[in-house]
Amino acid sequence: MPEFAVLVEGYQRFKSDAYVRQKERYDALATDGQSPPIMIISCCDSRVDPATVFDTTPGQVFALRNVANLVPPYETGGGLHGVSAAIEFGVLGLEVRHIVVLGHAQCGGIKASLDGGDLGEAGYSFIDGWVDIVRPARDKVLASASTDPQRDLELEAIRVSLANLRSFPFIAEREQSGQLKLHGAYFGIADGNLYILNNENDSFEVQ
Repeated sequence: MPEFAVLVEGYQRFKSDAYVRQKERYDALATDGQSPPIMIISCCDSRVDPATVFDTTPGQVFALRNVANLVPPYETGGGLHGVSAAIEFGVLGLEVRHIVVLGHAQCGGIKASLDGGDLGEAGYSFIDGWVDIVRPARDKVLASASTDPQRDLELEAIRVSLANLRSFPFIAEREQSGQLKLHGAYFGIADGNLYILNNENDSFEVQ
């Protein structure tokens, strides 16, 4: 298929250019392993690649991507915990010093939450349950006089994920001791603006 061929062509450009320029760094990463200081939890939306948005280098960021950049609350029972496993490894295994929750404009997962329909009827078996993580925030936004519920819930979802991160005992301990800092960020696809959550006044400020 031509779409996959484009990926292979991209790899070939990378191998002959960027990889050569960064060969020393890749050699060090291969020998010493990874020790990224930052973990980024972002949406799997193809328009919002954290490596592109933050212009990072290999080994700089431990990335976790999922629908709507959501973090479930800490719990150890039932089911598979891919997000929690990645968080556990990032904090306990890699000892990251920062976790950034990166939300974005025009998020499809947030739209699904706002629509509140039974996505299962459209052939989606898992999305409803996943975005249910932000149901209380959704209800709060819809009950408000919001003129832009999509954006308001996108921002609230970041706050929800940060609160849920703090429900993990090992995160709460490290944040309290100063070993770990949590950050909220929001990327505007159309304007390219990045907003960072100011924890002192609980507002997102453009950078």
